[in-house]
Amino acid sequence: MRQEIPLKITLFFGLFMMLQFFIPHWWVNDVAGRFQQWAVIVVAFAYVLGTANLVRVHMDQIQHKSLDWPYKIITLVALVVTTIIGFVGGIEPGTFFNDRLYLEMYVPMASTMYATLAFYIASAAYRAFRVRSWQAGLLAVTAVIVMLGRVPIGQSIWKDMPGLVDWIMNVPNMVAQRGIMIGAALGAVATGLKMVFGIERSYLGRE
Repeated sequence: MRQEIPLKITLFFGLFMMLQFFIPHWWVNDVAGRFQQWAVIVVAFAYVLGTANLVRVHMDQIQHKSLDWPYKIITLVALVVTTIIGFVGGIEPGTFFNDRLYLEMYVPMASTMYATLAFYIASAAYRAFRVRSWQAGLLAVTAVIVMLGRVPIGQSIWKDMPGLVDWIMNVPNMVAQRGIMIGAALGAVATGLKMVFGIERSYLGRE
């Protein structure tokens, strides 16, 4: 019986949050808004648990001197230092945390990480553009047109090239994107319903 309590709580809140879209009553909307505020509080505690788990995992790897264990020390030191600086000095614009740690350290490092992805994208594009079928040929031709239309040389070759690129991005590309979005939305709805009705129980830590 005790094991069914989380499932009943999920069922109640899940059904109530769905009913708010079909019952336009101020009381229902007010309660739903309060539930959403509770969810924000729960997420905040989840961050705390995630941080504690991060410390536990890294400390275990440091003690056993696993692969790249010195980097684990750097991670924990950075976590502690940034947390202390953020609590003491604040995180508003103009503070040491925002101007030095975030804008001058974190943002450049994140930009560098994203820049390295360009090499992997180029490698994947090279493999994808190998013309082995008519679909791959169509993809390669479209990609070349789009790339030419985004640079000045494309307009020099043909003055209507940018207009063609805009049509490709707004019509065929948008059709594919909407198909993917609809499929992802249906998958999210199906997964949500499975969790609400207790079919999917992986979030409870069970097999």
